[in-house]
Amino acid sequence: MTKTISAQDDDLDHGERVDAPGAVGGSRGLALLLVITGAAGLLASWIITLDKLELLKNPDFQPGCSINPVVSCGSIMKSEQATVFGFPNPLLGLVTYAIVVGVGMSLLAGARFPRWYWLTFNAGTLFGVGFCTWLMIQSLYHINALCLWCCLAWLATLLMFWYVTSFNIRHGFLPAPGWAKSFLADFTWALPVMHTGVIAMLILTRWGADLWA
Repeated sequence: MTKTISAQDDDLDHGERVDAPGAVGGSRGLALLLVITGAAGLLASWIITLDKLELLKNPDFQPGCSINPVVSCGSIMKSEQATVFGFPNPLLGLVTYAIVVGVGMSLLAGARFPRWYWLTFNAGTLFGVGFCTWLMIQSLYHINALCLWCCLAWLATLLMFWYVTSFNIRHGFLPAPGWAKSFLADFTWALPVMHTGVIAMLILTRWGADLWA
C-alpha cells in the first residue's frame, strides 16, 4: 500500500513515498539535489580529466584554474595524491557521480528502493566524503595548493552525504534517537552548512589573503 510521509522539513523532505514491503522513494527535492550535486561532481571530474590528459601530453600545460601559486590545479594534478588508486582520481568521479545522477533521475521517475539499497548508497556517499576529506587535508597541508574544481566536487559530495544520511535516519534505516530524527526533520540543511563552513575556515586559516594574490 502506498502512502505519503509528512516530514517537517524543507522542500527536500516533502512528498516522500513508501511502497510495501519496505521500499521507499525519496521526495522530489531530494531527487533534484542528487541530480544537481551529481552533475556538479561530474562536471568537475570531466574538466579535471581533460586537463590531466593535456598535462600528460604536455608537462608545461597550465590548466585554466591555475590562477596563482595557491589556487593551482596543475600542482594538484602533478601530485602523487592525484593517482592514489593507480589511475587519475577524476576517473573515479566520472563513474561515481554518474551513478548519483542516475539515482536522482530514478527517484524523479517514481522509483522506490529497499532499505539495503539506501544503506549501500549511503555507504558510497560516506566513502566519497571521507575520500574528499583526505584529499582536502593533502591539498591544504602537504601539496600546499588548492584546486577550485576539486572544491566543487567536495561541496557536491558533502551535500549528498548529509541529505542521504538524514533520509536514512528519518526513515529508520539507520538507528538514531528520537531527538536526532526530530532535529533532522527540520534542520538537515544546518549540517552541510556547518561542514562547508569548517572547510572554508580551514582554507582561510591556511592561506588567507594569499588566495587572492
